[in-house]
Amino acid sequence: MKQTILSYWKPAAAITFWGASFIATKIVLDETIPLVIIELRLLLAVILLAFIAIWGRRDFSISFKNHGGILILALIACFHLWIQVTGMQFTTASNTGWIIGVTPVFMTVLGFLFFKERATLLKLTGIVTAFTGLLLLISNGDLSSIDLLSNKGDFLVLGSAFTWAVYSAMNKKISLSYPPLMTILYLFIIMLIILLPFVISTGRVTDVFGLSLKSWISIFFLGFICSGISYVLWAQSLKEMDSTRVGAFLYFEPFVTVFTAWIFLSEEITLLMMISGMVITSGVILVNITPRSFKNLLRRR
Repeated sequence: MKQTILSYWKPAAAITFWGASFIATKIVLDETIPLVIIELRLLLAVILLAFIAIWGRRDFSISFKNHGGILILALIACFHLWIQVTGMQFTTASNTGWIIGVTPVFMTVLGFLFFKERATLLKLTGIVTAFTGLLLLISNGDLSSIDLLSNKGDFLVLGSAFTWAVYSAMNKKISLSYPPLMTILYLFIIMLIILLPFVISTGRVTDVFGLSLKSWISIFFLGFICSGISYVLWAQSLKEMDSTRVGAFLYFEPFVTVFTAWIFLSEEITLLMMISGMVITSGVILVNITPRSFKNLLRRR
């Protein structure tokens, strides 16, 4: 029991870092464009993961059969990151945290459509609940105020939640023989190569030399901590603990984002935002509860 409790620090740390990543991204967006941020983040993550792999004497042998699947995942992940960071130029870090939280809802919808998963009443209720909270959040309580122009940041971030669900669905379909660390390393390397021509074509590569200390600290945090250490901690958690317990930590990520955005970006925490966020979280929880676990929950009460 004590060992299990002690192992909780790994997923808790990963979620804390990921929740704070949106704040770090917002800080750097004041000084450069999304593509430069993503490329620097990937470069630092590759350096760290390669060091961990070498230190752990991992096998670097390449299977080109595996790399076809990784290329597909890399293309989706590149588009996912680009629309997410671009969307963050036009919305708050707090909104981003809550909106990204609906990713499991999109994963459930894709499961209905492509994996023939059963659409239970509980899951459908969760989907409706989550999107009700989402509409409240985006509209700030006034549904008539929603439009693609004024809410473009929120909609782009929402699109990134959908692309991550697509990424997760493809990950189920694609069979890879690499261990998790090497899969992530090769994925990031391919993403780095894919995005490089686009970064160069923007003519903003020189932004790197003009970044402030605050932005560099944020980039190192995004690359080494969020894309490097956090992925390793999460992978270890999934090995050491039940995946349901590990996954439950994801519910706390938006709360970390809201709190850190309040501290570092002075973003306002409103009652409506918290109500909307709680409605979204309730919907996501309903989507992830299985009929069996729901019955057990009722029995405990």
